[in-house]
Amino acid sequence: MNDTPTLLIIDDDIELTELLAGWLSQEGFRVTCCHATHAALELLNEKTPDGIILDVMFPDGSGLELLKKLREDFPTLPVLMLSARGEPLDRILGLEFGADDYLTKPCDPRELTARIRAILRRSTTPATSSVTPPKFSIGDLTFYSQRGVACIADKEIALTITESRLLEALLKQPGEPISKTELTHYVLGRAPVPYDRSLDVHASNLRKKLGAHADGRMRIIGLRSRGYFYTL
Repeated sequence: MNDTPTLLIIDDDIELTELLAGWLSQEGFRVTCCHATHAALELLNEKTPDGIILDVMFPDGSGLELLKKLREDFPTLPVLMLSARGEPLDRILGLEFGADDYLTKPCDPRELTARIRAILRRSTTPATSSVTPPKFSIGDLTFYSQRGVACIADKEIALTITESRLLEALLKQPGEPISKTELTHYVLGRAPVPYDRSLDVHASNLRKKLGAHADGRMRIIGLRSRGYFYTL
């Protein structure tokens, strides 16, 4: 990423995007705005930003459908959804479609800035320490943390930034449960929020992508009140 991180805001609310662009520019970002899904795809084909802020509802389409396409074409591109639709189901759908985070309008611009910076840090700073290899091999799974790719039986599985972070945390302590609080700090870069299922949805997405061991056991297990672990 360049010294000045670039953001693309995709939202049909012109007044809001101008306000957000002004705020984020003052916070050190270089911001481009567009107000329709087709325009967003054209911009992305020209140049990929460091991160995206995406609305859900557009006159010419759905932000969720656009997010689905983004995950097919740009699986590791950081995406934060910002929407007036703040019901738990809407949040879950956004995360299930591959958003790295989800905020409800209206939001505190300082929180938006903090969430964006956390996502970009995860995308540009390897979670591994100097003594931890960027490649993990456990059984038939090999995970390349810096590429965000897991390989099972020679099949490559592209992971989002958040899924990569979560898998890396679990593979550092295979077979040992890691608490949701610890994982939320490590994976999402923030403290847990009451009634927030973001981590659970990311874990569910990762579990679906990785599937089961050859013997049928799920690779990722959640334990009530104890967190998640990768099975050996």
